[in-house]
Amino acid sequence: MKNKILISSLIVLTIGACTYDFPVQEEPTLGEVDMTKIVSVGNSLTAGYMDGALYTVGQNNSFPSILARQAQILGGGTFVQPSVNSTNGCFNPAGGCTQGRLVLKNPASPAPTPTTGDGGAAFAPYPGSKTELNNWGVPGVTLLTAQIAALGGPAAANPAYSPYYARIASNPSTDGATGSTLIGDAAASLANGGTFFTFWLGNNDVLGYATGGASNPAILTSQGDFQTRFNSALTAMLNANANAKGAVANIPNVTSIPFFSTVPVNPVNLPSANADALNTGFAGYNATLDALKGAPFNLPAAEMDGRKITFTAGPGNRVVLNDETARDLGPFWDQLQGAGAITAGQRAQLEPYRLARQAVVGQDLVVLPAASFIGTLVGGNPQLINGLTVPLADSWVLIPSEQTEIQNSITGFNQTISASVSAQSARLVLVDVNAALIAVKSGTVRIKGSAFTASITPPFGAFSLDGVHPNPRGSGYIANLFIDAINKKWGAKIPECNPNDFIGNALPTP
Repeated sequence: MKNKILISSLIVLTIGACTYDFPVQEEPTLGEVDMTKIVSVGNSLTAGYMDGALYTVGQNNSFPSILARQAQILGGGTFVQPSVNSTNGCFNPAGGCTQGRLVLKNPASPAPTPTTGDGGAAFAPYPGSKTELNNWGVPGVTLLTAQIAALGGPAAANPAYSPYYARIASNPSTDGATGSTLIGDAAASLANGGTFFTFWLGNNDVLGYATGGASNPAILTSQGDFQTRFNSALTAMLNANANAKGAVANIPNVTSIPFFSTVPVNPVNLPSANADALNTGFAGYNATLDALKGAPFNLPAAEMDGRKITFTAGPGNRVVLNDETARDLGPFWDQLQGAGAITAGQRAQLEPYRLARQAVVGQDLVVLPAASFIGTLVGGNPQLINGLTVPLADSWVLIPSEQTEIQNSITGFNQTISASVSAQSARLVLVDVNAALIAVKSGTVRIKGSAFTASITPPFGAFSLDGVHPNPRGSGYIANLFIDAINKKWGAKIPECNPNDFIGNALPTP
């Protein structure tokens, strides 16, 4: 009997010593946020604009709609988007919407090809109830145009007009001075039972300038104007509902997006005969650079050698561009002509190259649309080849000084955004999209073991074929950035989505 008791005691002790504490399953919760009605205001990134167009699949995979679906798992409310009910959308609004969203056609070229457009159907007035809309994302909107009635009309002679906003505006303007505004409509939606909002505006205050090769300084917002307009728009949303909380995203660095990294500066593959012909054509130009090194000009040899244009047989030839920061060689050529060193005819042939140089690998950035422009002929003339014998204009390239200017603008804008969010820290959280996309660009981000790249290349590219906007897979990643920020700020446990469950870019089709 004693043995039995001892054995039983040992069994009890053994069981007690081997107990395993199973991990406590965290219950999903919204914590201190209420997702009953989410209102999202922003630009094309919020609207779900992808592949150069606003179309239904893109809208359905906008980051706020993904965020809302994840919140619905915990009882969040429905999220109504102003669907355009279009398969291809409109790629060329100024051309009558004959072209639609971009697709890949040529496996050997990074240049996407437009599909057939919807003829402008994407701009038809939204037939649903505008008072029930949750997504107030409008492609192309800036902080200024988001707060003026001219965004909604009239269309004629109105540079601020947006057909994307006009179709959803509560009161489209007929005179450009009176009528609803985007911020006003979004704030009204938040005031009408809204509980949470996302705010992602300011990108277009620098993006349009950058994608245009920094060729139009008038469209780059100043730091002072940005601060005033940003705080005005954000305050309008905060004042619309004193109880609503929000997530505010900052502005990504333009070098993080494939619009500026897909086309290399040395994309030209030349047969030997073509390279020889180009070198012969530029021999006279290069000879003048050598002449300018000596008396009476004495221009720096390194500078003149850096301006020479040469080609080799095979791949890797750099494009020729005009650099507005380069020394203007025109006056020096005039002196050479005056001294009889070159003829009037030779001087005339040199004229297009006053600011010319070849692009520098690792310094210059060529914009994505240049993929279908470099190598084309001017007026069908085989002697006038864009990017080779005809220097690329400013709109096709970001030179180093322009990149610095743009980066300084973004840095200042993001400081304003961070300060504004910090000033309302109880109600707002910052979503650092800038840092996240820098990480994607560096190649350090993987999704469930799969590559996740800052490219348009299928199947792992996170960006749509316009090189600026995320594709559905990228939108899932952006939505998770918002979810993670919200969870950390307010103790929520909103489940993140799996970006791999969303489509990326399709492989090239015949």
